[in-house]
Amino acid sequence: MSDVIGLVLPFFGLIFLGYIVARITRQPLEALGWMNVFIIYVALPALFFQLLAKTPIEKLTEGSFIFGSVLATYIVFSLMFVGAILFQRDAIADATVKGLAAAYGNIGYMGPGLALLAFGEEAAVPVALIFCFENIMHFAIAPMMMALSGGEKTPRAELALGVARKIAMHPFIIATAFGVAAAWLEFAPPLPLERLLDYLARAAAPCALFAMGVTLALRPLNRVPKELAPIALLKLIVHPALCYVVLSLIGNFDPVWVFSAMLLAALPTATNVFVIAQQYGVWVQRASASILLTTVLSVGSVTMLLYMIKSGLLPPDLFP
Repeated sequence: MSDVIGLVLPFFGLIFLGYIVARITRQPLEALGWMNVFIIYVALPALFFQLLAKTPIEKLTEGSFIFGSVLATYIVFSLMFVGAILFQRDAIADATVKGLAAAYGNIGYMGPGLALLAFGEEAAVPVALIFCFENIMHFAIAPMMMALSGGEKTPRAELALGVARKIAMHPFIIATAFGVAAAWLEFAPPLPLERLLDYLARAAAPCALFAMGVTLALRPLNRVPKELAPIALLKLIVHPALCYVVLSLIGNFDPVWVFSAMLLAALPTATNVFVIAQQYGVWVQRASASILLTTVLSVGSVTMLLYMIKSGLLPPDLFP
């Protein structure tokens, strides 16, 4: 257990440092602007490209793994969405944001750093694949569901074009595409470029986690609404368990791939859920609260999951 605590303490410690510094310095949330630009447009894309470019191309085409991990995510989304409609009598727009809060994990800011720290560079490929394909689905589902609810007035053709553009132009998606192309061509960057990419990649996780802590500090949680309980349960417990079962049923995958997928599924609600809620003016304050609550609770749940993996309590395949 001490090894696992030593693994996660620096990771969550960076989030805590960001939180403390933000509370002390009292800078506005807008002060994070350029750091977020650096993380999203430079550091994390460099990390994805560098790791994928060095991966044998045959490892980048695991369709059944992608299907299994995305299926688990959208079963969780559907459970929360249907539950919100049937039992909480929510409108489609509110239920959509709740579903995203229960299923859309912080796989961009937290995923790469923690997975690589826990499982080494072998985790890079499954993390990148999950990130790309889940984000493609997330980018598509939010505007589609808002259009069904009547909250999105954009014409259908323009809406579809906007979704396609958002997917194609996302820096993580672009970096992944270039990384796959480099792996296929067996392209090795010149040494100066390789060193630059290495510097940027090393900065990705610390900057992302610190920025996340700052964001949490500047969106305080005054109270915990009861409706956040099923979201926290689905996101932190049901999602990784379901991912484990689905991947075990589908095929015999590398243990690192299975455990990386479980770890990403166990991560707290992504900050993008708040951005989506704010964009459509739906469930905004509670979306912010769900991010803070699941992040705080994930300190315990992610630590326990890593302990179970590292101690051998979880076999890599439930149905060998």
